Amino acid sequence: MNKLQAHLVERIWMDGPISIARFMAEAMGHPEWGYYISRDPLGRTGDFITAPEVSQMFGELIGLWCANRWQALGAPNPFNFVELGPGRGTLMADALRAAAAMPGFTRASKIHLVETSPILRGAQQRALANIKVQWHGHIADLPPGPSIAVANEFFDTLPIRQFQRKDDGWHERMVAICGEQLRLQLDPAVIPSTPLPKAVQSAPRNAIFEVSPARAAAMSELSQHLLEHGGAGLIIDYGHEHSAPGDTLQAMRAHEYVDPLAHPGQADLTAHVDFQALAEATSGAVNHGPVGQGAFLEQLGITTRAEILQRRATTTQREAINAALHRLTGQDQMGELFKVMAIGSPGQSPPPGFEEI
Repeated sequence: MNKLQAHLVERIWMDGPISIARFMAEAMGHPEWGYYISRDPLGRTGDFITAPEVSQMFGELIGLWCANRWQALGAPNPFNFVELGPGRGTLMADALRAAAAMPGFTRASKIHLVETSPILRGAQQRALANIKVQWHGHIADLPPGPSIAVANEFFDTLPIRQFQRKDDGWHERMVAICGEQLRLQLDPAVIPSTPLPKAVQSAPRNAIFEVSPARAAAMSELSQHLLEHGGAGLIIDYGHEHSAPGDTLQAMRAHEYVDPLAHPGQADLTAHVDFQALAEATSGAVNHGPVGQGAFLEQLGITTRAEILQRRATTTQREAINAALHRLTGQDQMGELFKVMAIGSPGQSPPPGFEEI
């Protein structure tokens, strides 16, 4: 039993079962033993790999997308270039390099990173060593002004609550203890079904539905900022287009799936993003999509970019570029499971990648 698990067992023993949302918040963000506080989770030596770590093409195309939105906003100078959950800073570094092709973009941009992990802040500082960066703990801490924000695999890490349907109605799934082990059990109280989407209200017995007040709050904060100051946001994550039943809570440790309750603080906990719920939390901002990541990147020209990179590449490098292209866009890889959604203040032209939506 690790220290965080012992801490959770003691708390549950004293105060009773806790929600899955509370468990996730502790497992990921405990100030001493939380997953993101105590380790670098990214890359081949970590627990998972994100799209920016797969290939520079991903961040470069995101950078060009952001440069396009900057122009659509009238090229404000200065403006806030924001990333939520920036990982190692790879995406921002690649995006800035590509967006520098747009005259005036680099000079006008003020880089703001929303990150709580001290270890990842250190990695971001190294990746962006020659760039002035401001870090923030919360979206609400962002300064006023026109903003372009990117959130790649940010929302999937935010805590969820789970509810399961029984004969008498919906019950919340809670984290309890059995001996010294954590386990799931149902809260005996029945919750009203009226706040649930219509598609879920007719779900069969034992169906599980997930909600995330934390995601809705973050999306609302970001949307309000863009509405108040002008701007655009790009959200990229894995999930489903419409609200639907399903148990998507998962844990990754050393690139393998493990029991979500077995290693608190030592495994990455995530759940699929409900893009319909995100859209409903946009607080009046204009939203586009979601579309599949593969289709989005193809519209931005990733195949052409891959061909350009291959011109001066060795045989081994060309094979790696092709593998990365397939990983990012393939329907059996990240191309369909990952979705892309854009939000923005009113009055902008449709953003690239969403023209046909």
